[in-house]
Amino acid sequence: MAYPGRVIIIGAGPGAGRTMVLYAVTGRSPSSQARRLRQEARSIWTEPTDAETLKQGNPELLIYRALAFDSGIAVSNGRQTEDIAAALKSRGRDADPLTVLADALQGWEYEPDAPHFTPRISGCVQAGGRAGLNLIRRGGTGAPERAAFSWQLEPGRGKLISTYQGTEENPLPSFSGSPREVGNPWTTARSMAEAAFGSMAPAGPGQDYRVSVACLAADADDLSDAEVHIINLRERSGRIG
Repeated sequence: MAYPGRVIIIGAGPGAGRTMVLYAVTGRSPSSQARRLRQEARSIWTEPTDAETLKQGNPELLIYRALAFDSGIAVSNGRQTEDIAAALKSRGRDADPLTVLADALQGWEYEPDAPHFTPRISGCVQAGGRAGLNLIRRGGTGAPERAAFSWQLEPGRGKLISTYQGTEENPLPSFSGSPREVGNPWTTARSMAEAAFGSMAPAGPGQDYRVSVACLAADADDLSDAEVHIINLRERSGRIG
């Protein structure tokens, strides 16, 4: 995937009872690149590395809480994370992931960033390994098309969803179909984050679209106690802004 946009992977480690969630940010424009991921308590946020450059884009679409983890895990590519986290809290530990996502996302549509109309991708995990993913994309008539998926996590397996299909086109083609099946041989947040970050490196000379990767790993029955690892390209490369 030369340019996937934003990426969510929800899966389980190869051992018993290890939930793992990854969120990755790639960007082509200066405003998308001028960001990093930062942990604050039980949340992971996007934040600007250069406030003036960020203003060249739409801060409403660029700055948000990407992950929230407590009794459940909420993840998304926008401010809808807040509504997912609230739905997880109000519905409780026994709620079905599809119900949580449907409640949280009923007022949301795809992003108003013509000509791409970036999809909103979202997910949640409940204690015990019950997971869900949701995609809201622009349909042919302009109306939002919604797709939702739920499953029980399996050791060493995961599902991936991204905002774009991954090809370099203009406008960028939205992700479609079912989430992609991925293997997950990693046992720690660090190892999974490093693998994802490395897999998105450019194949040859040219633009490096990577911005940030965050991964959390938690006991499937206690999602609030998570190990978190974040990689920010600019910090790793020594660049500022």
